This record gives sequence, structure tokens and C-alpha cells, in this order.
Amino acid sequence: MKKIAVFTSGGDAPGMNACVRAVVRTAIYNGVEVMGIIRGYKGMIEGDFVKLDSYSVSNIIQKGGTILKSARCDEFRSKEWRQVAYDKVMDAGIEGMVAIGGNGTFTGADLFLQDFNIPTIGCPGTIDNDLYGTDYTIGYDTAVNTALDAIDKIRDTADSHDRVFFVEVMGRDAGYIAIQCGIGGGAELVMVPENPDSFESVIDTLKNGRENKKTSAMVVVAEGEELGNANVIAQKAKEALPHMDIRVTNLGHIQRGGAPTALDRILASRMGMAAVEGLLAGRKSEMVGIINDQVAYTPFADAIHKKKPLNKELIKMVNILSI
Repeated sequence: MKKIAVFTSGGDAPGMNACVRAVVRTAIYNGVEVMGIIRGYKGMIEGDFVKLDSYSVSNIIQKGGTILKSARCDEFRSKEWRQVAYDKVMDAGIEGMVAIGGNGTFTGADLFLQDFNIPTIGCPGTIDNDLYGTDYTIGYDTAVNTALDAIDKIRDTADSHDRVFFVEVMGRDAGYIAIQCGIGGGAELVMVPENPDSFESVIDTLKNGRENKKTSAMVVVAEGEELGNANVIAQKAKEALPHMDIRVTNLGHIQRGGAPTALDRILASRMGMAAVEGLLAGRKSEMVGIINDQVAYTPFADAIHKKKPLNKELIKMVNILSI
């Protein structure tokens, strides 16, 4: 293999640039040329490729976002448009690819391989940490620390005004960000889709807190919570507890930006290097992961479709430590 490509797709995640850097420099170390595909599958269809060298990825390891940019591309769902992308890839002489993204990115890569047998290795770049086959995904640790910093600041206001805050964090259909932020931020309640909640339990928790002389409270809500978003849950709480001063904060996309933590920089670098080494060893249609601090490769089908369980001990911890 003499030429490979790297691209980022889906939602951006802190550490993606560190991963791109590792891919480029590992490839060059092994005598392989690297092309960057701008805006993921959209750029692949448009033939928007740029040659990357060691200098191209200098001074990016500390930057959030992605220098290769990202974009939605519904056209890639169609085999007709995947054919267009394939023709552009072949014209560029690309023999293998590294895809940095989440399950949507890997689904596209798997389809592309089924259609045209282009070897692709994936690096899990998503703050949600919801991909099977790795303990942590690129960007997750940064997102948790960003959200936790905001929760600490909100806690100051909650305490000053004797308020109850419902804070919504990202995570799509997973509660990994919420549970870590809840424990780290000393939340009275954490609501995640993996652990069924009821409005009654929310009300009981807030009532019990007041009875135990807690004048403020923090409830962390994962955006995929089955009872609804933070606004919906807070409104019902206001109706049941009109004497409480209840407020809502949605942290939103602030969690996807900012400089990556040391953990994310190192994690992304390990994954980027392992992705290139995997390609050169003949691997394809697999995601690089780190499990128990060891590099592991998981088939795209498993990474996409298998459920990554939330550690129930963490839920138990919230219940115990919030009394």
C-alpha cells in the first residue's frame, strides 16, 4: 500500500486533529503517502483531496474541531453516489482509508467496502462514548471535563440562590457523559436512558433533599432520557413542587469544542497510529479501540450494532453518594 487517505465525518470531537496527525506521521514513517479528504463523504464525492505531509499536521494536536472539516452527506446512502466517490478515490490512487467518526461514519465505510472492496479502518471520534469495542472514544474525556466545569459554576449559583438546576448534557442515546458529570459534580440525581426513571422518583429525590436540609440541588439529564429533555422534566417538577425555584441549563455544543485533554490527545494518537498499522497489516472494515489499555480491533458491524453497556456500579454510586 503506497497511498492512503484520512477523513473526519459526523459530529466533531476534541482529539480528531491529534488522530489525523498520528495517521499522517505514522504513514510517512512507513513510506506511505497520505491524502486528506475535506468534509468527509461529501468531499469524497466532490474529489476534494489535499496531500498531507508532516508539516501539514504541525501544531494541531492541541486544537479542537477538525482541520479536515466535516459535513452531512445523505447522497452517500445511494450506491450511485458511492460509485462517484469510488471513481474519485481511484483517480487519486488511494488504496486504503482511515475514517475518524462515529457509527454513521463507519456505516458508510462498511457500505463502501462492500461495494468496492476499499480497505478502511475506523477511529472512534465521538464525544458520546457509545461505540462498542473501545473503553473510551476520542473526545469523550474532554466533553466530560467541559461539562463538569460548567456544572461546577452552575452549582455556585444554585447554592447562592437555593435553586434546583436541571442541566442537560449531550450523549444522544447514551448516558456516559451524564453519569460521569453527575458523579464528578456531586449531582443529587442523574437521568440516563440506560436506567429507567419516573417523574415520581424525581419529585421524591428533590423532596428528600429538602427534608435533609439541602437548600439546592443539581439534576443532570442526558439528552436521550426517555422521560423527555430537561425542559420537559423541569416543567413537571415545577408543577409538583411550586415552592421550589427550578431552573434549566442546556450545555449544548460547548461540549464538542475546545482543546482536547491529555487523555484525548494520547488516546487519539494511539488510535491513529494503530489504524495505519492495521491497514498495512491487511486489516479492513474494523474499528480501532483501546480496551483495558490495549489496542483492539472490532468489526464495523459489531461496533455499530452491539450495545455498549453503562456500568451499573456508577448508577449505584450516584444513589449512595447523593444522600
